[in-house]
Amino acid sequence: MNAPHTHTGPFEGDFPIVVEGLTTAFGEHVIHRDLDLKVRKGEILGVVGGSGTGKSVLMRAIIGLQRAEAGQIDVLGHSILASLSDASDDEMRSRWGVLFQGGALFSTLTVGENVEVPLREFYPEISDQLRHEIACYKVRLSGLPEEAANKYPSELSGGMRKRAALARALALDPELLFLDEPTAGLDPIGAAGFDRLIRELTDTLGLTVFLITHDLDTLYEICDRVAVIADRKVIAIGTIDELVATDHPWIQEYFNGPRGRNAQASQARKPAGGKPAMDKHGGEGA
Repeated sequence: MNAPHTHTGPFEGDFPIVVEGLTTAFGEHVIHRDLDLKVRKGEILGVVGGSGTGKSVLMRAIIGLQRAEAGQIDVLGHSILASLSDASDDEMRSRWGVLFQGGALFSTLTVGENVEVPLREFYPEISDQLRHEIACYKVRLSGLPEEAANKYPSELSGGMRKRAALARALALDPELLFLDEPTAGLDPIGAAGFDRLIRELTDTLGLTVFLITHDLDTLYEICDRVAVIADRKVIAIGTIDELVATDHPWIQEYFNGPRGRNAQASQARKPAGGKPAMDKHGGEGA
């Protein structure tokens, strides 16, 4: 018989994710070497870098799906390299939600059943009715109509599948949310709507978000800071204004290239007050 799952209290420190000296590799091919990163509590951190720089590998290492060759990864005050090899594994994994590229929904399950998967795994003692009610609530929280819970992923548009995957990522009321290219493949209106949803959920639920993206509009619209991966490590982290002030060639090309200028111009056209406040890390924490 499974013991009831117990959840420790929320993380009280300033940095729920701390990566120090991380090295990852596939055989002889080194992806990261001596990578350092700190993610602030309550922020949306955008993670960018060229193709093959290991953005997704970094995310997978943080959540314990990718073995690190060297270094230290602390998540919510616990060493990932230690905790994922012992009995605290389940407790740790219940404290974050992940939206993988493409959504990674189970095609043979309805949306509601997909959302119920982590609930069945971590809370096997709750009733079928309560599990169904929680799943329906999470579906609505993701911006989908409740009737979408009864549909299969193949019956949904690309944007709706993203939201269904988000509902599953939120199933366990996580403290951390990992998003891997969440707006990839969406039209501009759908992408903007998804961005607004992430900002609202972050502020309402007190989430800390690790967001991998190539979408410059997303970076300008909702990210508090941006971490840039190049040369096998995080070469810079800060607000977009701080990054643009650096002289690294890739950063300059990325933010001051044609797409970067378009995103900048689009942001400048927004009415005053139209963008949520980005700096939530002053002395007055909620």
